[in-house]
Amino acid sequence: MKVLLVDDHALIREALRGILHELMDDVNVLEASDCQQAMRLVREHSDLHLILLDLTLPDRDGFAVLADLRARYAPISIVVLSAFHDRENVLRALNLGAIGFIPKSAPREVMVNALRLVISGGVYVPPEALGLAETREVKPARPVSPTEIGLTERQIEVLALMMRGKSNKAISRVLDMAEPTVKHHVTAILKALKASNRTEAVIAAGALGWDLP
Repeated sequence: MKVLLVDDHALIREALRGILHELMDDVNVLEASDCQQAMRLVREHSDLHLILLDLTLPDRDGFAVLADLRARYAPISIVVLSAFHDRENVLRALNLGAIGFIPKSAPREVMVNALRLVISGGVYVPPEALGLAETREVKPARPVSPTEIGLTERQIEVLALMMRGKSNKAISRVLDMAEPTVKHHVTAILKALKASNRTEAVIAAGALGWDLP
């Protein structure tokens, strides 16, 4: 796996690099300290799998960088790192296509588990930033599976792509189905997860810890 760390603090990059090497033996870690350097590396490395993106870059707003990357390099997964993990910033990042949001203030153990979840295809969102702490405490001991809440095999595939920030149009191309059919599946997924929008659905699925295809 090839990962790009985008952060203007060398100590943060060093810590993240250590965690990534701890989690994966064959990881190739690239580093950038600003947006200009990051964009150059993205252009030069078409095989990038994951970008860990700081929101407070010295030369450009991090949200603008996130939106630009999602529009131009859709196959690359992006996880936001920020010291500002309030609800507004978390939801904004997820709405722009990030597949996770990791607070820089998180303990190392939390950061390790968050990156492990993201690398395995899950979504990490700080529960305290979204008011999910109480909800997590009352979750049933036995994990609920996607099929138990009524999702079909096709809907599980659609949800997996939603969790990677794919639009309905992109999902229709990947799964070779009509876009209205994708929209129908998304509606069913939202209903099953009791979510009012795609962001809430992604958060709910990530909190359940499903290992989706």
